[in-house]
Amino acid sequence: MNKPVVAITMGDPASIGPEISLKAFQNTELYAKCRPLLVGDVNVLNKVMQVLPDRKLNLNVIKTVEEAKFEPGTMDVIDMQLVDIDQLKFGEVSKMAGNAAFQYVKKVIDLALNKEVDATVTNALNKEAMNLAGHHFAGHTEIYAHYTHTKNYTMMLAHKNVRVVHISTHVTLRDACDLVKKARVAEVIRIADDACKRLGISEPKIGVAGLNPHASENGMFGTEEAEQITPAIEETQTEGINVDGPIPPDTLFPKAIGGWYDIVVAMYHDQGHIPLKVLGFQYDEEKKKWGSVAGVNITLGLPIIRTSVDHGTAFDQSLKGTANEISLEDAIDYAVRLAVNS
Repeated sequence: MNKPVVAITMGDPASIGPEISLKAFQNTELYAKCRPLLVGDVNVLNKVMQVLPDRKLNLNVIKTVEEAKFEPGTMDVIDMQLVDIDQLKFGEVSKMAGNAAFQYVKKVIDLALNKEVDATVTNALNKEAMNLAGHHFAGHTEIYAHYTHTKNYTMMLAHKNVRVVHISTHVTLRDACDLVKKARVAEVIRIADDACKRLGISEPKIGVAGLNPHASENGMFGTEEAEQITPAIEETQTEGINVDGPIPPDTLFPKAIGGWYDIVVAMYHDQGHIPLKVLGFQYDEEKKKWGSVAGVNITLGLPIIRTSVDHGTAFDQSLKGTANEISLEDAIDYAVRLAVNS
């Protein structure tokens, strides 16, 4: 079997995306597991390489996937030519960079829908910059859903063997509570089960978080557990899915970290994001820098594969040569696993 072709976006040109992309492609192990190419702007990459003296790569400018070499030491780049390097200000929000980041995403989606690549991986974009450019989306997940015409989807975060999917993501907390409905909870449980199987977990065990403190304490702190979450769990159990809950999240996540569950269903954005980022993001107080920024963001339910770094644009670290590429490498690993098992 041929190694999967993976298209990676450069992310916002003013961000750390170009830097960590160069660092990831410099690792020869990348080519042992896939055939990678980057969608971005070559002039930005050349600029960033100036602060990476030990990270030189040959940039092979291509127009189509067929022109790629997929050779260690060479980064195949579909050059979109969207950035005026003389106007680009690294570390700052701009309409030009926001548009470029959006167009990179649109390009990899098109490549995947046309079966020219087997999976896509995204570096971070800046939502403010993207919206300044007239592309009004809440984030990558919504862009992918729109252009693949997908209605039933969810976000999964992963760090090593801890995984979490969400009932809702980019909405207000007030709206998130209203979105906890039986049909949606059941739908996400099914998506979680399928995702684990696609990752090679033959009999996944799923833990479902409660919405309220103590998962409502038998109705003392709310009714969503009894009226919406528990009926969804019972329905999916009849389908043969191994799912437990609702479980208080402060208990559920320690259990998941300990290996009790293969995946957790969280009720809203921060309930799922905070535990995963506490695990994957490690700040070194003594050295005053991030020692680890690990974790993967995956959109489930799409007709194509999309994984992403689990961090933002980190404008404060842009063009300094110190950004950490671990999350990008993890995202590529997950994309490859999904492609191989599809």
